[in-house]
Amino acid sequence: MGLIASLCFVLQGSKKIVGVLYKGGEHAAQNPGFVGWVENALGIRGWLESLGHRYVVTDDKDGPDCGQFALINNTHHFTSITLTSVTLTDHACHPGRARAELEKHIGDAHVLVTTPFHPAYVGADRIGRANNLELLLTAGIGSDHSDLPAPRSRAATPCRAVGGEWDLAAVAHRAYDLEGKTVGTVGAGRIGRLLLQRLKPFGCTLLYHDRLRVDAALEEELGAAFEEEVDAMLPKCDVVVLNIPLTDKTKGMFDKEKIAKMKRGVIIVNNALGAIMDTQAVADACKSGHIAGYGGDVWYPQPPPKDHPWRYMPNNAMTPHISGTTIDAQLRYAAGVKDMLERYFKGQDFPEPNYIVKEGKLASQYQ
Repeated sequence: MGLIASLCFVLQGSKKIVGVLYKGGEHAAQNPGFVGWVENALGIRGWLESLGHRYVVTDDKDGPDCGQFALINNTHHFTSITLTSVTLTDHACHPGRARAELEKHIGDAHVLVTTPFHPAYVGADRIGRANNLELLLTAGIGSDHSDLPAPRSRAATPCRAVGGEWDLAAVAHRAYDLEGKTVGTVGAGRIGRLLLQRLKPFGCTLLYHDRLRVDAALEEELGAAFEEEVDAMLPKCDVVVLNIPLTDKTKGMFDKEKIAKMKRGVIIVNNALGAIMDTQAVADACKSGHIAGYGGDVWYPQPPPKDHPWRYMPNNAMTPHISGTTIDAQLRYAAGVKDMLERYFKGQDFPEPNYIVKEGKLASQYQ
């Protein structure tokens, strides 16, 4: 088996791997586990170069003044895999502007590695220039959201937090126990099921909607009831949690009409993608009180412009997109990238759950 793997590697020859990551700056040297950044390059540079491959890492994926992207679900004849999630979006930087560093390398890159926190989008335009691209690797979860950061603009997304005041009444007048409430998850894949498992001890009524019902034994273990129609589940919920991928069908799914089906005073937690929500509809519902609280780690676009409605709407608990980039998570997805590259170099298949596009076809959960 070792001989076969070695021959497979020799036949494939040297590959060019391009990584697009954030800059770690002064923080890059403060923790050896801080690997998900340009300076530490996922911790795989030495390994790749020892195998004779070329590894280019940059944070410059768009160039100055670029950032208009549109979600698409095109399929292309290269393998698109992720540790959990990936999609294709269309790059639309206007001609005549300075080229991004990524653009200088995309033409002869065999592998593109990116993260959902600083994703390099590969759509029709870039595919047309990526003549050698064989593998698109996303290190982490949820790169299928439309993230529009430009290197020239690194303003931090604001976090909502209590300032210098100590006003208990301002908080307590709208605070409730989770116990006894009805919580529904839209999506019961890996993350949705973990959510239900963690909520069970809190004494909630648990509901879930998904395209596929989980098996009876797991359903009993979770203590959750299946709702075939999402519109029938929403009015029953005190809390609605979103755990679904972004597709053509789910983009903008939660619009004014969908939100109106929910209870007045509902809490919405978006564990998925910002583009699943109608931005203005969420802001309006928070202002009117129909949504009592909206929380999420994801925005659309990312980072949000200074006039983004979610920055200023009341009753929000928004954070920058950081939930999947803890030191522990960086070590996991760096190890995952190395594992996938090893399989790629040896000509091995990837685990089926890791494919998003295979042989020109989207995985079923993205269709």
